[in-house]
Amino acid sequence: MKGIKKSLTEEYLYLDFSHQIEGCICPLHTSVTLFLLSYCDCKIFKVCLVSTGESTDISLKNVVLQDVEVQIISRQELPPIVQNCCLPAIVEKPENFCRAGLAVVLRHIIQRSYEADPSKKEILELLGFKKTCLKACAEVSQWTRLCELTIPLAIENFLRESSDQHPSIPAEILQLEKKLSEPVRVHNDDKLRRQKLKQQKAAGVGPSLAKEKGLGKVHRQETSQDLDSTSENLELKVAFSKLTVQEEPAATNREPPHIRKAKASDLPPLEHVFAEGLYFTLADIVLLPCIHHFLVIICKKVSEKLIEFPLLAAWYQRIQEVPRVKTAASQCGIQFLRLPELLTTSNEQDSNLSEVAGAEEQNDASFIGGPRPTMTKLMEKGIEVMFSPHPCPTWTLDWNSLPAAVSPKEGKMSSDRALRKQQQLNNLVYIVTNQAKPGDRIVDFCSGGGHVGIVLAHMLPSCQVTLIENKELSLIRAKKRSDELGLSNIWFIQANMEYFTGMFNIGVALHACGVATDMVIEHCIKTRASFVTCPCCYGFIQNTSKFHFPKSEQFKKTLSYKEHMILCRFADQTAVQLPPQRRLIGKQCMCLVDLDRARAAEERGYCVQVISMEPESCSPKNNMIVGVPI
Repeated sequence: MKGIKKSLTEEYLYLDFSHQIEGCICPLHTSVTLFLLSYCDCKIFKVCLVSTGESTDISLKNVVLQDVEVQIISRQELPPIVQNCCLPAIVEKPENFCRAGLAVVLRHIIQRSYEADPSKKEILELLGFKKTCLKACAEVSQWTRLCELTIPLAIENFLRESSDQHPSIPAEILQLEKKLSEPVRVHNDDKLRRQKLKQQKAAGVGPSLAKEKGLGKVHRQETSQDLDSTSENLELKVAFSKLTVQEEPAATNREPPHIRKAKASDLPPLEHVFAEGLYFTLADIVLLPCIHHFLVIICKKVSEKLIEFPLLAAWYQRIQEVPRVKTAASQCGIQFLRLPELLTTSNEQDSNLSEVAGAEEQNDASFIGGPRPTMTKLMEKGIEVMFSPHPCPTWTLDWNSLPAAVSPKEGKMSSDRALRKQQQLNNLVYIVTNQAKPGDRIVDFCSGGGHVGIVLAHMLPSCQVTLIENKELSLIRAKKRSDELGLSNIWFIQANMEYFTGMFNIGVALHACGVATDMVIEHCIKTRASFVTCPCCYGFIQNTSKFHFPKSEQFKKTLSYKEHMILCRFADQTAVQLPPQRRLIGKQCMCLVDLDRARAAEERGYCVQVISMEPESCSPKNNMIVGVPI
């Protein structure tokens, strides 16, 4: 441990603890985090279990790592910054930088474990191709949402209901089974599929027969030796060669002409070995404790139902052969089951399991394309493009008198871009500073490098400013600038914004992408906080698990989802290189989309204005939505 940097030993990991069921620590997020610590053999964090207060006399034998010292504390003993977040969370001294939420915390543990011992390259591989595994937030990624939120919660509910004689199978399990049946997509997809086709041709096996011999059935419990010798299964060879630090199987000679010239549509699909495809990743780490505890109940209560998810059962048996998984599981009190043979392939699942945003609008017979008919339709209902006047269009900060670290020029951008960023900040800072009172808490959502939050913290020393950002490097840059300024009224939280649970008075967001703007406004409304948002990336707006468009009753009565999406797509056409008339239509569409957001907030007790930034040239996305609770 001599090579570990000092900072690595001063990080505290806070985990929720509510109760145990069947040897499982709940919530499952805690079981998952402890399993990853064991798998990575990571001892650089000081672990604190945060009791809910139901029971302080808790036995952790066989479920907490034996060689990791664990402290049990109450929620009141949490550092203030952590009290504003969902657990799990990791805090660095001096307790003004926090990472919160399962995916963010797990990714940080992997990164720190690798930094502590760079020889453990297989640990870094858990982050997947381009290190993006579970990086996208749950609101925009169905896969992250399934792994991080819905499956752990569904299994917890299932464990609570397991006293029933015949507990029902969670829909999320069937959804995962369906996911495992889908073809795998990887970066070298075409190359591997051609190798598979060559393999099948050489064996005289057609695609349909090959599928029957593939990964969809579990004929026996495979061992690592079996897997190494499974010459007929390309996917297993590729997956396990990577795990054992071998070269992936590759053709030594050029492929025969009939293989090279085969159409992509004629190539056999790649089948899942692990949760995300061919490679063992963080997603498998997250799912393993959840699926194990689910299967324990299934085997005890309704073992006949195992036949409903053969692919999941195959995955569960296969994952045990990954190096160190059994050891890590054993240290966490997970004793793997030996499942019976399943010779039946997965049944076709209900197509309703895969929801497509806006699918209900696909057969809208009244739909007419293009922005003009949609805009005319709104005008006929009295809804027109209308901006509120700017309260002070010529106001500007005296940037030359401010410390250098306050200016966006410190963010390593061109002078032209830095000037436009200063102009954008002038608009937001004016609104916020005129609303803020001493002692107010201000949250800069989607803060990026902290351009807004750092200016506000400097200008409003009597207010507490919190920066929330999902990208670690951006937040580290912001903290460096803050440290240069010696700011003491600022917090940094790396998390998806839904994991921030603190109270605040003003929420601000500069160029929050797509539905992130709607998430910011929703967060502010729930807290009855004022908001100042500048939307961006209108073309990425779509229905999600939380938001359905149009949002306001007034717009819902006039536009279908598809018509609203037309406005969103054209709202993105405001780039300076486009013809003036096209930019004008784009600006009008931007205004209408934001008016819908404003009307929706007004329906919930807010006074809202849509204002155009000054000068308009400061950004193609130059709208501000300003809301104050009535």
